[in-house]
Amino acid sequence: MKPVSVILFSLLMTAAPAGAAKLSFTGNSMQVLTADAPASSGLDDIYILNDMSGVSATYTASSPSAQVTWYRYSNLGGGYAEVIDGITRNGNDWTLPAVEGDMGYIIEEGTTRYYCWVVDYSRHPYDVDNLQPGPESDCSRVQLLVDGTGDRITYYSINGQGLTLSRDIKLEYNTLAYNSDNGTYAQTAATETLDYLSPSIHAPAPLCDTSFSLSGDCFLRQWGMESTADSPTVMATAVEARTSAVQTARDNDNEKKDGSGDELGGSAPAEIEFSAAVTDAAVFTEWQISTYPEFDDITMRMRELETTYTFRELGTFYVRFVCADASGECEYYSDTYTVSIGNSSLQCPNAFSPGASEGVNDEWKVSYRSIVSYECHIFNRNGVKMTSMTDPSQGWDGKYNGKLVPAGVYYYVIKATGADGKKYNLSGDINIVNYK
Repeated sequence: MKPVSVILFSLLMTAAPAGAAKLSFTGNSMQVLTADAPASSGLDDIYILNDMSGVSATYTASSPSAQVTWYRYSNLGGGYAEVIDGITRNGNDWTLPAVEGDMGYIIEEGTTRYYCWVVDYSRHPYDVDNLQPGPESDCSRVQLLVDGTGDRITYYSINGQGLTLSRDIKLEYNTLAYNSDNGTYAQTAATETLDYLSPSIHAPAPLCDTSFSLSGDCFLRQWGMESTADSPTVMATAVEARTSAVQTARDNDNEKKDGSGDELGGSAPAEIEFSAAVTDAAVFTEWQISTYPEFDDITMRMRELETTYTFRELGTFYVRFVCADASGECEYYSDTYTVSIGNSSLQCPNAFSPGASEGVNDEWKVSYRSIVSYECHIFNRNGVKMTSMTDPSQGWDGKYNGKLVPAGVYYYVIKATGADGKKYNLSGDINIVNYK
């Protein structure tokens, strides 16, 4: 072997320019394939030949007077390349009569060099006879046992770095994907790409019953000889869910709101609809409510996927959704929803002006927060009941039997309870003023 210095290559020679002549092959029974090499490898091309028997390679020089030298290198890199003897010349064509596969080649023409690697596919055949589920499958991934060949194809950069040529092997199966448009899971095709085969391969656990199809490789695919093996049906055990929590909005102008509109809770009673969509294997489903963020004690359990709950007590509550497969080994826990109910308050105005200016102090209403029970009666000075209300959002428009009552003093009596347990027994005057 005649060593050639890497430094000599780096300083005195330049790589072949883009569009420079490449190798042509004769004697091969199938199309010669090419693959792109990363720039860091220093290679211009990677060739894949189905079989090397009787194959020759020709380099076409830029002119008849050019001098061409062929070098060959192995896994040691271009620094240990050896000159190849026996190259034949016919005009501009310089031919290597017997190409050796799984080897790198450097072709020197003047001050330029062309670098390539040649893969002998016959040394790395792809052939799978059987594909079976393995015992190491769990809730997050499925194991598949492969009976066949499809080993790693390694090529080497000009500096001797081993790199993997991807075989682009396809592992295809069905799973479920969440459709946000209709709020359900629907079946979808999934594909995993493998650079090479090993006796045991893994894929994300499917969310529905499915078989797996292993096909390859990209070289056989281009040669029209793709090979496919299918597994038996794998039963889904992995579970997943998508959840939502939507609070019923109240647009009451006399109710004090706590926090921002994105937060759950605020003023009680807070009615919230909880919804969940689950995958096929989820046979146990449950919404859980607790006053502990770690759910040390669960105060409420609801088995429905969609349920509505009204929070009527002061405090912070934590809600989550849990689902599991039939064995209970595969579980899913949703993010925790936090619902905060604030302290109660109840204040009563003492005057209003019905009929004076529409929309401006023309209705008598209390100002409140977190009132869960409410009863209000309004009387005139003779004890005649003008109106009654059972919701603090309601108000009195100053009318009795459809007509505005005379200006003067009226009286209210209120009994109410707050979410914090506070009792309100209120009474006082209402002055009707400034209307004609």
